[in-house]
Amino acid sequence: MKDYVAEMGGAALGARLRRLSATIDADASRVYAARGVRFEQRWFGVINQLALVGPLGVRQLADALGITHASVSETRQSLERAGLIASEADPSDARRRVLTLSPSGKALVAQLRPLWAAFDDAARALDAEAGRVTEALARLEDALARKSLFERIADGAASRI
Repeated sequence: MKDYVAEMGGAALGARLRRLSATIDADASRVYAARGVRFEQRWFGVINQLALVGPLGVRQLADALGITHASVSETRQSLERAGLIASEADPSDARRRVLTLSPSGKALVAQLRPLWAAFDDAARALDAEAGRVTEALARLEDALARKSLFERIADGAASRI
């Protein structure tokens, strides 16, 4: 059977990125499972920021990670259920939540640091092998910042109608 996504080239950019993300996340999950660690790859950004920076608000985390407030809030709920973080009302604004690592979260981070270093090494080596794809992704992000996909499609559709 043909690989439709590969055949479509740039036209299937979003599908290709989702497929790569799913592959990377699945392998990361296998690494954690092989070591008997209950850790979801989607938690990494929030946990790592809290470990590196300390207590942060949901908006601060969203901005630092370049993801939506809703995504951080969803991750926060999952991390709280797992007992890895705690959240409190922000003393300056009770509508906001400030997140911190729990004692269990701090212990898990300490346990995972060597493994995360191995992840970093593997990712850098993979990026080098693939021809510095992260540089191309940075150019893609810059291009989308200059003109969104929405705008590009709207302009293209207007010229076809």
